[in-house]
Amino acid sequence: MAFDFTGKTAIVTGGTRGIGAEICKGIVEGGGHVVVIGLNEQRGREFVASLGEGNRYYRLDVGDSAAVRSTVARILDEVPGVNILINDAGVISAKPFEQVDDAEWKRTIDVNLTGTFTMCSAIFPYFKEHGGGRIVNVSSVAGKIGGGLLGTAAYASSKAGVNGLTKAIAKEGGKYGISCNAVCPSFTLTSMTTALSEDPVKHDKVISIIPLGRAAEPFEPAQMVLFFASDLASFVNGEVGDCDGGIVMDG
Repeated sequence: MAFDFTGKTAIVTGGTRGIGAEICKGIVEGGGHVVVIGLNEQRGREFVASLGEGNRYYRLDVGDSAAVRSTVARILDEVPGVNILINDAGVISAKPFEQVDDAEWKRTIDVNLTGTFTMCSAIFPYFKEHGGGRIVNVSSVAGKIGGGLLGTAAYASSKAGVNGLTKAIAKEGGKYGISCNAVCPSFTLTSMTTALSEDPVKHDKVISIIPLGRAAEPFEPAQMVLFFASDLASFVNGEVGDCDGGIVMDG
């Protein structure tokens, strides 16, 4: 199913691979354009070229707050009509709590939570001035269940923060026409989960707790993100939805 993004332009962080790349493809297939943000410039430029004309790439580490604010300001100056922000950039932290040092904690929070906050904060006034916009944050079931799949203390904490941030922005932004929702995938076959995929014991243990009995392909959680980003979700706001094969079922 192709969602209609005719006349829409979305900024997508972490958009060069995995779930982010599938999100970008879906927006372009729906008639929209994307501003792809990533760290690997060669991969980013090659990917954007494959999407066709009217799409752009900007190199950015979302864990660098000052760079986020300056890059978003540059994008909004150079790209007309941005009306969607999708925060997909993230890092994994799979260390047990007792092995998480200050550096591991800080990097995970800086990218996953502070990076999401700063992207939202940087674009919020623009959306407010232009009558609204849609924000979709890619979170994780780890933020709801305290880890247990791959991400543990640092990762789960960062994603729980994203879930709370999503609801807070939804409450404050709604009156300006700004919606904010989040998608919580579980085990998805991306480069972030390679270590889990290649360890038969860990892989089978994780699969055993997913009622559907398999991992997700990147395009599957991307479909939920695309729905939240589309006009079909015009009355959806503050939702933290699971795309997890049935793990959470929190009603």
